[in-house]
Amino acid sequence: MVRTVEWRALAADVLRILAVAVAYYATGQAGLLLSIVVDGAMVTPLWPPTGIALAALLWFGLRAWPGITLGAYMNIEHLASFEPGDAGLLLGNTLAPVCAYLLLRRAGFRTQMDHLRDALALVFLAGLPAMLISATIGTGMLVATGDLPPSDFWPVWAAWWAGDAMGVLLVTPVLLILPQVTPPADAYRAAEALALLVTCGLVTTVACRSSLSVLFLVFPLLIWAGVRFQHVGGAPCALLVSVIAISAAIDQAGPFADHTLFEIMVNLQALNGSAALTVLLLSALVTEQNNIRLRIEQVCEDLSEVVERLAPRRNGTDD
Repeated sequence: MVRTVEWRALAADVLRILAVAVAYYATGQAGLLLSIVVDGAMVTPLWPPTGIALAALLWFGLRAWPGITLGAYMNIEHLASFEPGDAGLLLGNTLAPVCAYLLLRRAGFRTQMDHLRDALALVFLAGLPAMLISATIGTGMLVATGDLPPSDFWPVWAAWWAGDAMGVLLVTPVLLILPQVTPPADAYRAAEALALLVTCGLVTTVACRSSLSVLFLVFPLLIWAGVRFQHVGGAPCALLVSVIAISAAIDQAGPFADHTLFEIMVNLQALNGSAALTVLLLSALVTEQNNIRLRIEQVCEDLSEVVERLAPRRNGTDD
């Protein structure tokens, strides 16, 4: 009986690892579709596999790391034959999300992201500093193997770091809020959610394709999403804004036209980063305040019941 339970646990772990690997590989292929090619250079402003990797670690613990390594290997093998020097890429792609997970666990991160400190930890522990590991190791290996001239180290390093960081800030929240998604309680709220999503898509498309500098128009919509729907509405809207903006940058349309690769990446990642920060911090703050209000209301109700029990009866039979 004990051996059967152990085999079932082992089989469950293997299935989780394979599921993480498949998800990592599939989102990696999707990320490559969002690559920007300017003057012969290819960069990926959003690398979703880092978001998949961190979410898997938060759900399953460190047992999920082989799936990350396997998924990274499959992505490398899809692009070119695996060589010994690519082992450094596997190391960086695995070590970065593992370090991000350990930092979040050390900080007491909650996957519900219902406190402002959770959003701050995701941004300033997992998203920005931890992804320096993958960017540094990966770019360093490309230079060491001769696949990248040393003069191009810093531009590629910056693009690599930004893409991995955006994967954490934009993809991980969407995955973490999936268990919290429930059908709207009434038709009005469902209509509002649909209107928000459609409006966000249309306004972002116009802002990213217009020759005018109107990218700021997306932020009122992100604020709307964060205030009214918190992470459940804000995280998908931020990801939608990012995908539409990357598509416009690939086509060098609107505010991304007639710019160098560096200028395109600065404009694009400034928008993506600002969108992610706006939604994460505002949604967490509103959720925390709502939870405090609910707790206060519950305490008031409990206190009212206690007062009613202790108050003397007025029918002449005082206790």
